[in-house]
Amino acid sequence: MSFTWRSVVRLDGSFCRFGNVDGSLDNVSDEELARLQSVGRDQAEAPDRPCSRCGGDLLLRWHGASMTGVWMELCPACDARRPAGRAFIQWYRDQDREPKALPQLFEDWETETMHAHGWARAPQPEATPGPTAHPSLVPRGQG
Repeated sequence: MSFTWRSVVRLDGSFCRFGNVDGSLDNVSDEELARLQSVGRDQAEAPDRPCSRCGGDLLLRWHGASMTGVWMELCPACDARRPAGRAFIQWYRDQDREPKALPQLFEDWETETMHAHGWARAPQPEATPGPTAHPSLVPRGQG
C-alpha cells in the first residue's frame, strides 16, 4: 500500500490535504477535491484562536499527525526564526504563491513543528518501486 498527500490551494491562500491511498485520487481534479472538502463545512464557524506561545494572530492552525495530540500553529512572530516556519510564512503571505511548492513546505513545517513537540519522523524503509509511503511520526528516540 502506498500513501501520499494531495494538496489543494485556493485563491485566498487557504488549502486542504487529502490522503491519497494507492493513488486513489490521482484522477480527481483539484476543483473536485476542493468541492469535496467544502461539503458540510462552514469555515466561518471556526473560531480565531491566538498563538498559544505569544498570544498573537496565527496564519494557520492545523492538527498534527494522528495520535500525537499536537496542534500545530504557524505564527509570524514565533516561527519567523525557524527555517521551515519562515519559508512557510513567506509562501503563505506571497500573493503569487506557487501551489506546487505547498506539499514540501507543509511537510518541512510539520517536521520542524512536531520535532519541537518531541516527535521525529520514523526512518524510511528501503526504496521500493512505485510511490513511496508517507512517513509516520514516532516519539523521538523510538524510530
